[in-house]
Amino acid sequence: MQATVPALPSSVTPVMLEGKSIYIVGTAHVSAQSVADVRATVAAIQPDTIAIELCEPRYQGLVKKSAWQHTNLFQVIRQKKATFLLAQLVIQSFYRRLGKQLEVEPGAEMLAGAACAEETGAHLALIDRRIDITLKRVWRYLGFWQRMKLFYVLLESVFASDELQDDDIEALKKQDQLEALMGEMGRAFPAIKHRLIDERDVYLAQKLRDAPGEKIVAVVGAGHVPGMVEAIQQEQSIAELDTLPPPSRWSKIWPWLIPAAVVALIAWGFVQGGAERGIDSILIWVLVNGVLAALGALAAWAHPLSIVAAFVAAPITSLNPTIAAGWVSGLVEAWLRPPAVADFESLPSALETFRGFWRNPVIRILLVVVLTNIGSSIGTFVAIPWIAAR
Repeated sequence: MQATVPALPSSVTPVMLEGKSIYIVGTAHVSAQSVADVRATVAAIQPDTIAIELCEPRYQGLVKKSAWQHTNLFQVIRQKKATFLLAQLVIQSFYRRLGKQLEVEPGAEMLAGAACAEETGAHLALIDRRIDITLKRVWRYLGFWQRMKLFYVLLESVFASDELQDDDIEALKKQDQLEALMGEMGRAFPAIKHRLIDERDVYLAQKLRDAPGEKIVAVVGAGHVPGMVEAIQQEQSIAELDTLPPPSRWSKIWPWLIPAAVVALIAWGFVQGGAERGIDSILIWVLVNGVLAALGALAAWAHPLSIVAAFVAAPITSLNPTIAAGWVSGLVEAWLRPPAVADFESLPSALETFRGFWRNPVIRILLVVVLTNIGSSIGTFVAIPWIAAR
């Protein structure tokens, strides 16, 4: 049952729940008005708990501007986190540029909630699911070409340079941050919306149910409010939402089918056409896979030796699902051109322009990993039918 509470901003949805009074402030993620709404709501309610739509890593990233300086890129690559870290940086790039247009710090409404908690002595609750879990759950349920489309849309946001008006920014109140970036992708692929929005609606609602205190103010993106109001009415189990589903048996098998098919095709070439045909098949595999992987590294402005590493590694790593060509070229890039402390410190400003984004050594290493892997994957899909057709 919703409670009726006067003298609150129109962005606030009050909900009475089992002895708790919960006031959900639906915000735009880059909006000066949202900051004012948060402060006005806290002043009117004097809550026991202020909950904000952040996880611990995102919160630390906002309050500790030097957090990037402690990033170990070698560990990021080895732990297969380069793609997800790059996605987070792209998202930050999008919102920093919007914030710069309106002279509002991205996440200012969340920081306002945290500041109010400190000022009033209220308990601060971080109620969002970890961003890496969310992105990995999205990634896990997408096919190869869907992943390529998603990556394209994310990178396209870096190229976007159109100036947005206040009305355009306020329109973001109707969307989640990531959904706004992907636009039509969320509608074209329902699984994306389900992982990014629907699951988090349930997660955020249950975290609010578990939050301490009788009066709670929650600061969330306005796109989550309807789903949260519905989900909060009953107890939810969120343990499954906080984990990565185990890979299916098929997903364990098919990565090995590709190298098996390549080896079989090359062997069949030797049997049917002799040494000349077999060697031609090997050359096709090496050149197509290696050249496209090297072009991916080149597109990221990699060091020449990193490009060579991509070319050499791709034909080999494509036959071994436990390692990727991008990891090799990325590690070589990180070794040859290790980022300085100043490069980490300049990340916030680098995220504001396409030129800065593409030239920052930290981001370049991540791009080398991702674009090399994309090139190698495309090379595999091109080389196999070419060899088979011969």
